[in-house]
Amino acid sequence: MKLGIIGLPNVGKSTLFNSLTKAKAESANYPFCTIDPNIGVVAVPDERLTKLSELYHSQKVTPAVIEFVDIAGLVKGASKGEGLGNQFLSNIREVDAVVHVVRCFEDPNVIHVDGSVDPLRDIETITLELIFSDLEVLEKRAAKNQKAAMNDKQVRRELEIVRELIALLESGKCAREYQAADEEEAAFVHSLNLLTDKPVIYAANVSEDDLMDDGESNPYVAEVRQHAEEEGSSVFVVSAKIEEEIAELPEDEKKEFLQDLGIAESGLDKLIRAGYALLGLISFLTAGEKETRAWTIKKGTKAPQAAGKIHSDFERGFIRAEIVNYHDLIGLGSYALAREKGLIRLEGKDYVMQDDDVVVFRFNV
Repeated sequence: MKLGIIGLPNVGKSTLFNSLTKAKAESANYPFCTIDPNIGVVAVPDERLTKLSELYHSQKVTPAVIEFVDIAGLVKGASKGEGLGNQFLSNIREVDAVVHVVRCFEDPNVIHVDGSVDPLRDIETITLELIFSDLEVLEKRAAKNQKAAMNDKQVRRELEIVRELIALLESGKCAREYQAADEEEAAFVHSLNLLTDKPVIYAANVSEDDLMDDGESNPYVAEVRQHAEEEGSSVFVVSAKIEEEIAELPEDEKKEFLQDLGIAESGLDKLIRAGYALLGLISFLTAGEKETRAWTIKKGTKAPQAAGKIHSDFERGFIRAEIVNYHDLIGLGSYALAREKGLIRLEGKDYVMQDDDVVVFRFNV
């Protein structure tokens, strides 16, 4: 999973990135502090891996990972080169989803580029810049395809879709609102890598006090939640400042720190949950003496395609999948006992993988 972090300058974007990735991106109280994109890879916390590795005495544990890309704060006119311009937007065209950090706290010591805290105005500013940037991409594509469309039916239909997208964006709507006629059209739209086609997770950045009740008493958070609900996006409440403190702690002290604050989970945990849900992702597990590992796949993925995540030969020569539920396996304490109890299932090519599947793929090439 690859997530792009965007927002206005000084909303806590780079502070959040630093704390999530421990990458120490520069963070300061002035706009355009982030010149080049900052990239950080984070292991997805997963206690299932720890327990499985203990059970199998695994030499190596490999968690699923998330890649974060943090770009410079955007301002009005960014798509036309204002601030440090459109060059940054190209850095997040390849991400799976966008994490839009929105300032939901008052602090006279932290400058707001527009002079006041107003989450909906800020969201609109960023969304318009993404729309303008996408329009530029689409207009170039339309100009490029104009000639070829005269003699090629497929290119002609693609050009029609591009023009429909241009009309949609010009009306102030996002590309994800485009109604594709079929899967082929949807795949073409997705292949354009439009910023406004990407799912959005709003990170409502609040003060420490507002984190205690998950932003329930913060009117700014209420506005963001309502907006997200209307457009089918996700929201999680976070305090970038607190996340920064958590990031500095040793692993064994983090839980205790969260408990002392009365917080159930960290911002990273919330973001991972929101990301997996929004993108429709699950993890299946493989375990053995050499390695215990989590593999991220789309919900609905069938066993051969899941096997292909490990190696293309596994998919090509797929015979069957031997599957046991993680909780059953841990509860019994051994694979042999799970087999004895009849809890190892043999699944074929049509089996749809489930979260908590611990699997051994059988194949022959």
